[in-house]
Formats: sequence, C-alpha cells, structure tokens
Amino acid sequence: MRETRVSRIAMAAPDDVSGIAAAIAVGAIRADAVVAIFAKTEGNGCVNDFTRAFAAQTLRLLLTEHVGAAAAARVALVMSGGTEGALAPHFLVFEVLESAAPAPGGDALAVGVHLTRAMAPEEVGRLAQVEAVAQGTRAAMAEAGIASARDVHFVQVKCPLLTSDRIADAVRRGHPPRTDQTLKSMGFSRGAAALGVALALEEIAPDLAEERIGTDVSLYSSRASTSAGVELMVNEIIVLGRSAAWGGPLRIDHAVMADAIDTAPIYAALGRAGLAPTGQLAPDARDKVVAVLAKAEPSQSGTLRGRRHTMLNDSDISPTRHARGFVAGVLAAIFGHAELFVSGGAEHQGPDGGGPVAIITRD
Repeated sequence: MRETRVSRIAMAAPDDVSGIAAAIAVGAIRADAVVAIFAKTEGNGCVNDFTRAFAAQTLRLLLTEHVGAAAAARVALVMSGGTEGALAPHFLVFEVLESAAPAPGGDALAVGVHLTRAMAPEEVGRLAQVEAVAQGTRAAMAEAGIASARDVHFVQVKCPLLTSDRIADAVRRGHPPRTDQTLKSMGFSRGAAALGVALALEEIAPDLAEERIGTDVSLYSSRASTSAGVELMVNEIIVLGRSAAWGGPLRIDHAVMADAIDTAPIYAALGRAGLAPTGQLAPDARDKVVAVLAKAEPSQSGTLRGRRHTMLNDSDISPTRHARGFVAGVLAAIFGHAELFVSGGAEHQGPDGGGPVAIITRD
C-alpha cells in the first residue's frame, strides 16, 4: 500500500533549498521518495521570470546529490512565480512511501505523475497540446490507481511558453505558432493544458475546436491548475485524488470559487474535512491543513459582483498579478496564514473570474 507525504517548507530566496536539505538530513524527507515539488517563487510570474528556472535548477542539483541525475530528472518541478501582497514563498514536497496503515475512511490522498513529450513551439496553445495533456492526465491517474474521474480533486500542470527564439524557430521551419506574442503564449498554453485536463476528466466534449482555446470562457475544468514557464517544453502533470488503495492520514477535497470572493464553497470543503469554521481557522484546525492550492484570474467582464474593477486596465501591473494577490488575501483570511500556493492565469480553470481550490488536510 502506498502513502503520500506532503511537507510545506519556507524559502528565503528562489535558490534557498536549505529547509529541504535539512529535512532530508534528519530523515523527515526521503529524497528517493520525492515525486514532485511545487513552489511559489518571488518573481513576476511573467515570461522573463527566471526565478522559476533558478529554483528548479537548485532543486535538481540538490536531488542529484542524493539520488543521481536520472532519478532527479524524473521529479516533476512546478515552479509558480509571483508572491504578490503577503503571499509567502514556499515549497510543497510530495513523496510516495510504502505504508502499512490503511486510510480510516478508505480514501487517502493519492498522487500520480506524468511528463509528456516535448512540445514543438507551433503546438503550444493548440489541439496537439490539449491531446498530450489529456493523455498524460489519464496516464497519471492510472499510475495513481485512480479509476474514476470523480476521485480526482486537483490536476497541476506545468506547461511551456513561447520565447522570441522559439517563435522564430517555428516560423523558420514554416510552422507559424499560435501567437507571436510571448506573454500571450502563456495564456494559450495554460488554456490548452487546462482543456486537456477537462477532456481527460470528461468535463468537456471531445469535439473541441482549436479557436475556442483561450477564448471561450464557458469551457473550463473545475479541477485543473496550469502554470506556464520558460524553463521547460514538456507538460509536467501531477494528479491529486483519492483512492482506497492508498493509506496514511492525508485527504484532499476541492471547491470551486464562482468569483474571487466566493468563500462559501471553501467553507463547505473545510466542513467536509471536519473543520467547519465560521470565520478564520483556529490554530488547532489550522495545523490540520497541510496545503492549499488555488487559481486566480480577473473576470473578463471587468466587474466583480456588479462593481467595476481595474485589473484589466492597469498598464503597470499584469492582471494576473493583481488577481493573485487579491485571492491570496481572501484565502489567508480563512486559513490564518499566507503560505498558500495561489497561481495566477486561470484560463479555462474554473468559471470566469473564479477558480478551483484544493485543500489537503491531515486526520
């Protein structure tokens, strides 16, 4: 029987892996059991945010010291840039261990990982990426022993973006990319990856027209979280769900925020976990929450519950950065701290202006 262990570790800078190194040294983390590491880094979260690559490189070097280069390369690294407001930079380390302890409720946290083939630049944001992520999501579900899409509660995808060099390469080979704008390519890539998850989880019909990717806000997954980065051309897929074949004390549930201040679904999920707060979590309940993962995106209508917002019109700060800090504040008020994995850019990830939230708790 397998068991998932999740460790949340603070970072002082994008290259600060001292907390993980210390945990490995005392046996609190087994390097050979690590299958994925998520991180919130303090860059801008845009095309030129190399804090993601910096953090990923430093993590690979650390893991290589313990398990060798080949094994370290198989670990999915999801580096999400942007810690606006009071968001706290941190790592989430996922391990898969052998467990002799069955889950009391028969539905412990299960994790599956799959890395797709490398995308050609002209495939980013197109149906080829949707299909690759859909196949990869199904493969990750199978690896985790999750037979039903109903038991999947969160799918994190780290996907590629286009740089000027990648765009030029595609044009030179006679295969124009979906867009010639690097920043816009992030949204198309995130959107295609999210629709790949939606396809695998049967949340959308299979006859998807390519022009709807990144444009039709009525199409979305309620459990996808995608983040684009310059540091890769594959899609790294981590499926988080529940399975009776897994043991241990961790559980996962998810909620879908209808907009950026829709807290009722989050309270409902906490209630299902036995925490049932009416306001901010008390310290004892807070200690049972291992990780919070969420998406944030300004509504394309330019309003929030009928009131105008200016996130889409700010030429100084990216709308995703506004939304990330705003949603992080809402969640921090519930959970009582800001060490939260809030990712901006929610194309096809939850309803327009809202987004999925996953909560990992300990019995």
